[in-house]
Amino acid sequence: MKNKDLRTQTTRHYALLVAGGLLLGGLLTSCQDEVNAPTGPGVVTLARGLISPLGLDTDASGRVWVAESGTGKNDGRVSIISADGKINPVITGFDSGIFQGEVDGLSHLLFADGVLYILHSSGKLYKASVGSFKIGDPPLLAKDIPFEDIGTFVAAQPAADNPDKASHPYEMTIGPSGDLFIADAAANVITRRVKGTGALSIFANIPGIKNPTPVGPPAIQSVPTGVVYDGQNLLVSTLLGFPFPAGNAIVYQVTPAGVVSVYQSGFNSMTGIDLNPGPVVLEYGTFGATGWTPSTGRLVRVNKPGTTVLATGLNLPTALKKINANSYYVISLGDNALLKVTF
Repeated sequence: MKNKDLRTQTTRHYALLVAGGLLLGGLLTSCQDEVNAPTGPGVVTLARGLISPLGLDTDASGRVWVAESGTGKNDGRVSIISADGKINPVITGFDSGIFQGEVDGLSHLLFADGVLYILHSSGKLYKASVGSFKIGDPPLLAKDIPFEDIGTFVAAQPAADNPDKASHPYEMTIGPSGDLFIADAAANVITRRVKGTGALSIFANIPGIKNPTPVGPPAIQSVPTGVVYDGQNLLVSTLLGFPFPAGNAIVYQVTPAGVVSVYQSGFNSMTGIDLNPGPVVLEYGTFGATGWTPSTGRLVRVNKPGTTVLATGLNLPTALKKINANSYYVISLGDNALLKVTF
């Protein structure tokens, strides 16, 4: 989503950063490498020195892959994190720029059907064959990776909450019929890409909420940031727009027919969702007088109707991936780090 007035709505994925720090005159100080990732029971830092990481997945052998947006100098990359915490670039040279103070580039990635799918804020869906990549191999170049243009289609479609006709494919999952379902953080829709043909359609519009505060617009966008398929329905996590009220974000349910309803409400703005086997969500944090408050992110199990907080003190987390029933990989954007969270 191209930047809009933050008094009325959130921007693209880096609304997280714009609202939290860039408007205050530079990158969030908590995003510097010298700031420690959370420590204490249950949280271990596995790797440091990532470059604006957003996306996370594991392959069939358990290797950890991370999508890094870069510094804004066309240095986005996809990397493998080895067991000793070393960052091993696999694909380099993805477009990475600065747009109105934001780093703009890679979003999330997903292994499916032997392919590594990679989303970019420009609207591209890259498809990389990296199953044979070994640590020590020279990295591939982004310019050589085939892609599909998802964004042009999405931006051209009627959508309930996309007045700027924008698109930012942000996160994805495999859903009904093996199709790819993509959460678009600019159009506030779920896009369906048919397996085999690649045909695109708007599967669902994600509704906003009434502003519960006296500050800002009467309605707030619910930006879809995560999507999973539980075998029956899609579940979608959301990040609220300005003024980012705590305790008001919603996990939505979308049926195979595209019918949207509230699955559970009462969350802080979320940046991801996974299944364990029930849903577990990642809360980015709480918004204070000077922006997003560092180290207020949480990992929360959705019990419906209740919740269980599994971990606190996470520093601006952006992605999660289940390891086993009691542990998760988590990306900390605030610390440019990969964490292991055990509960």
